[in-house]
Amino acid sequence: MGVYFTTAVKCGRTGYGIKATTIRECSLILEPEFALFDKVKVLMLMSDVAIKAINYIAKRAGQGRVIPAGSTYKIRGYEYFFGERRVFPSYLQAGAAFFIEKSKRRMIAEDIRVALHAIGTVK
Repeated sequence: MGVYFTTAVKCGRTGYGIKATTIRECSLILEPEFALFDKVKVLMLMSDVAIKAINYIAKRAGQGRVIPAGSTYKIRGYEYFFGERRVFPSYLQAGAAFFIEKSKRRMIAEDIRVALHAIGTVK
């Protein structure tokens, strides 16, 4: 099993947050990266930014939204697909909240376990 990590936004950001226009524009850089890994079965979306980026890419591909709008807590646990790839929305594994909120750490671990199960590496 190979694992590949990448960032959803490959552009420099200005200020604290990342604007939707920046995510949309930078998803044009991320999109061809997916083509390099055509055998990938699972995409882990580890933040709201990653969720927005995949939705922009899917919209350009004519698929529409992959992940519905809503808080990560409410949209986790459902099956989503981008083409043939299973998509898992989850939380970012960094920042102060990761170290404070034990429930988020548990949810991230569960999301990773289910993703590994989906590709047949964990039973």
